[in-house]
Amino acid sequence: MSDEKNLSDDLNDMLGDAKEGAKKAADKAGEFAEDAKEKAKETFEDVKESASEFADGAKETFDNVTGENKKVLAGILAIILGPLGIHKFILGYNKEGIIMLVVTFVLGFITCGLGAGLTGLIGLIEGIIYLTKSDEEFYNTYQVGQKPWF
Repeated sequence: MSDEKNLSDDLNDMLGDAKEGAKKAADKAGEFAEDAKEKAKETFEDVKESASEFADGAKETFDNVTGENKKVLAGILAIILGPLGIHKFILGYNKEGIIMLVVTFVLGFITCGLGAGLTGLIGLIEGIIYLTKSDEEFYNTYQVGQKPWF
């Protein structure tokens, strides 16, 4: 019986040691989890700040390129995508942009492409006019003065 008692005491001691070791491991895991959580928060804040800085920089760059004056953007779009009237939408001439789209697709379908050719020619001419005007003249004529055609 004393062997059984010794064996039982030894098992209880080992069980106690195992419980203590498990408790220490759980405490360490909890500390590790808290550290990981803090690092994740810091990383998230850094990423959020970097994304915000990137967005601000991209907006600033776009504003520097196009700015108040949308001359280059409207001119290139008029030359490349003239029949679709996208340059009209860029300048805020929605009615004229819709007219160009309708002429391109509806009249272009009925006349086997003649309408699209006509709006393409208009877009090419407008693109050249836009790009050959000075920045100030373009801004005053098409953005302030709201001159929709040529």
